[in-house]
Amino acid sequence: MLTVAQAQSYYEASDTVHDFDHVLRVLNLAERIAWAEQADLGIVRTATLLHDVGREQAEAQGLDHAAFAADRARAILNGHPPARVEAVAHAIAAHRFRTGPQPATLEAQVLFDADKLDAIGAVGVARAFAYGGAHNQRLWADRDAVDVARWLEDGDFYDHTPVHEFVVKLSRIREHLFTPTGRSIAEERHAYMTAFYEQLDTEIRGER
Repeated sequence: MLTVAQAQSYYEASDTVHDFDHVLRVLNLAERIAWAEQADLGIVRTATLLHDVGREQAEAQGLDHAAFAADRARAILNGHPPARVEAVAHAIAAHRFRTGPQPATLEAQVLFDADKLDAIGAVGVARAFAYGGAHNQRLWADRDAVDVARWLEDGDFYDHTPVHEFVVKLSRIREHLFTPTGRSIAEERHAYMTAFYEQLDTEIRGER
């Protein structure tokens, strides 16, 4: 339904954390999971290539970027079989961690898992600190002082740091994945990421 080259043109203004390199990493994971779980590869590929399209524009307008991208996908794919277009749009709309809708199809679950896997492990650590640097965040915060309940209630990014991101989101991703393949991939990535933040704590305190 869409080639990689065609999709790339929609991401020219993207930030480092959500650029086309991110899309390609998610695509590699999504294809791997789709093959293993016997999902519709065409739906998965197309939804993955378009899942963050228009993100900057949506955020500038205070809109949900997933819903915005789903509508953009419908316009981009106009002329393709409507049922397949809607399958792509649903997968895109359902790929966010904090907000609905829930992924109701296998293809949507594959995209959700692939996108979240790119947020953990070594790549996840790199992305968290890249985002933090771009937004002038502090390097470190005391994990015990992070108010998880407050964040879960209102998404308040008060004094946010990469450590906050780990505590309130990244450390919880593994338990929210849908597919057996995605959960299997998550194990090593979760362990590496957790060890990194533990090492960071000890180095910050001068214990190592």
